[in-house]
Amino acid sequence: MSQPFELPSFYVPHPARLNPHLDEARAHSSEWARDMGMLEGSGVWTRADLDAHDYGLLCAYTHPDASAEALSLVTDWYVWVFFFDDHFLEVFKRTNDREGGKAYLDRLPLFMPADPDAAVPEPTNPVEAGLADLWRRTVPVMGEDWRVRFAESTRNLLNESLWELANINAGRVANPVEYIEMRRKVGGAPWSAGLIEYAAAAEVPAAVSGSRPLRVLMDAFSDAVHLRNDLFSYQREVEDEGELSNGVLVLERFLECTTQEAAESVNDLLTSRLQQFENTVVTELPQLFADTGLDPDGCARVLAYVKGLQDWQAGGHEWHMRSSRYMNGGGAAAGAATWWDPFAIGGVGTSALDVLKSGGALDDLAGELGSLSRSGPVTAAWAPTVGESPVAGLLEALRAATAGRGASLESPGTGPVGGSRGDVDPGVRRARSHAHVPFQAVGPSRLPEFRLPFTVELNPCLEASRLHTLEWAGRIGLLETRPDDPSAGVWTAERMADYDLALCAAGIHPDASADQLDLTTDWLAWGTYADDYFPAAFGRTGDLAGAKAVHARFRLFMPVDGEPAAEPLTALERGLADLWERTAGPMTAEARGRFREAVEKMTLSWIWELNNQVQNRIPDPVDYLEMRRSTFGSDLTMSLSRLAHGNVVPPEVYVSGPMRSLENAAADYACLMNDLFSYQKEVEYEGEVHNAALVVQNFFTCDYPAAVRIVDDLMHARLDQFRHVVAEEFPVLFEDFGLDGPARAVLAGYVGELENWLAGILIWHRGCLRYREEDLLRHFGREAAGVPGTVAEEAVEPGGGVLGALLVRPTGLGTSAATVAGAVGTVGVAG
Repeated sequence: MSQPFELPSFYVPHPARLNPHLDEARAHSSEWARDMGMLEGSGVWTRADLDAHDYGLLCAYTHPDASAEALSLVTDWYVWVFFFDDHFLEVFKRTNDREGGKAYLDRLPLFMPADPDAAVPEPTNPVEAGLADLWRRTVPVMGEDWRVRFAESTRNLLNESLWELANINAGRVANPVEYIEMRRKVGGAPWSAGLIEYAAAAEVPAAVSGSRPLRVLMDAFSDAVHLRNDLFSYQREVEDEGELSNGVLVLERFLECTTQEAAESVNDLLTSRLQQFENTVVTELPQLFADTGLDPDGCARVLAYVKGLQDWQAGGHEWHMRSSRYMNGGGAAAGAATWWDPFAIGGVGTSALDVLKSGGALDDLAGELGSLSRSGPVTAAWAPTVGESPVAGLLEALRAATAGRGASLESPGTGPVGGSRGDVDPGVRRARSHAHVPFQAVGPSRLPEFRLPFTVELNPCLEASRLHTLEWAGRIGLLETRPDDPSAGVWTAERMADYDLALCAAGIHPDASADQLDLTTDWLAWGTYADDYFPAAFGRTGDLAGAKAVHARFRLFMPVDGEPAAEPLTALERGLADLWERTAGPMTAEARGRFREAVEKMTLSWIWELNNQVQNRIPDPVDYLEMRRSTFGSDLTMSLSRLAHGNVVPPEVYVSGPMRSLENAAADYACLMNDLFSYQKEVEYEGEVHNAALVVQNFFTCDYPAAVRIVDDLMHARLDQFRHVVAEEFPVLFEDFGLDGPARAVLAGYVGELENWLAGILIWHRGCLRYREEDLLRHFGREAAGVPGTVAEEAVEPGGGVLGALLVRPTGLGTSAATVAGAVGTVGVAG
């Protein structure tokens, strides 16, 4: 059988290494699989099948430094997970037996008790027997935080098989965003990341395991692993097994392109996710270590974990190239099989952060940190200084990487989407992400037809709420300039009246009382103002420390357990203190805690935006969309609705797959809508890099009109998913959780609230005076897009381009005196 496409040239920046205990692991896993009943007689595998798949080779490549005992145990885990995948396929997927599959999956968590000494049921099949044995052998040497995280990732891996089965039954191909999210769970890479902690003796400290940098490292690792697997397994999964969960197929359908073109796009996304991984290591881990005061032993474990993730990435690629399980012949991947980037993290200026190279460099660094375990927390050692910034070093490396190749670092071109882009190597792709020239004239925002089927009547208290929020903002000081209050004066009363956030609230909550509508309007006003304030106050100077200090004080005005709030010192703090008292006062302590998390998720995302602004970096598309939900305040507004439901709906329903799919789909439609309306405002007048149309132009190397079409398609794919969840997945959710009439009614009402949320946001975008070109001229003035001394003028230097300009002026973390962006950036509750 001929291959459906030629494999692309992969970005594999570090060579794979082989564990010397390979033969021992192979022999052990074969006997173990036989003992568990997975071979002859199982109806799934024979010994010849297992030998051909060679999971021992996979683990020897992906865990090159593990001990013999650890390698054998990890290999057993992989034998088990691949057997589970094939067993579930044969027994339930091929027969479309969802009911039987659910009963099968419901038993498996019983073999992963939180208490390692707890009794487990008697296994009834090889999958149960294998899981019981592996759990017993693994968890005693790992901490409670790891056990909880690994059990969760294992449950996700198992349970989301039902999602795949449901899509096969419905003949449905997921949209790209849905696919990435669900593939992380069903694909198993987060589960693999947990085993890396075990094999590398690098259990991530609980103090940082839930942080953004660690989450992004695991997500980027997972996405790259899964996308690579999709390229190699397309022929087996799609053509032989009838699978619909494959990234190449997803993009082939979404972009309406050839299989080869879809494969190239998948490879481009794989590369982008790997470069997101590298950027997170260089720019976010040092900040995390300094911000948390993590001790040297903890830092060493995190670095060893990072190295383990990189080893897995390189080894997994090598195994795919060798395994009989996959399509791995011919094409650009034959022969050398990789695109090797000598400048990936290891370039000029990055020697102090050489944390991704295979071999001893990171081991030495981790060892040095370990030897300092009695010396106190790592702080100054990880605080980059002017001239030694990892970002500046990264940019220097990028410049060197593209020198002499004739590579263009200009903004995205004007070509159409589609066609092979194999000639755009990863070095150029990385450099282009940092090479955006801000404040370019783009003209009025191009708006597609917003095919939103929901309508809403505006709240009758709208006019009163307009008057109230102007009075409220003036009273707390948002609308006047005060020498003693740096957070005051970003808006004028005229601007606030034009922005008309009461209109948005009136659509979102059409049935709210006057007081409730005022509260919603004030939250929207505070969040939008604060999101405008952060880039105005800290973006132009790159003052991340100052932004973090302001953010850290926010918690003082959101008490949870009855402790008194601090005395507010600025207009922002006065506004938050007032809103918190009016909103959280009637809540229980538990509800206040959840609500504070939602507020902090939004406010912390503004630091992420500043981090990219300092680097002049257009974000990776996956990271952008996932963070955009936070910068837009989606969780905050949705959490207010959920808190009003009381205890009618069990908490576990809100974290279920269908609920998260519903909320994320709604949030993405609203965020992308905002990006289309605000494109001219953000790109031309504010010098922003956070806009979906710009992210798409950068990723696909396409022009603005093509990017608008792609964003529009993605918006409506997410809207289709929203409606699919309501029509197809909610009835199953009701049955799975045994929800009664009142709970079902609450969730049906919540769907209506989200529909109002979407309709109200569209009404506001069409009715406010914030995004039209005439509004921008009035608010900013023509001179705003080319003020002397801004990046818009200085970045275009003869012979240097924007990258040269950035290198002349330090742009890294800690370079607070550098000017890397010149105007207020507004991407948030109302971008």
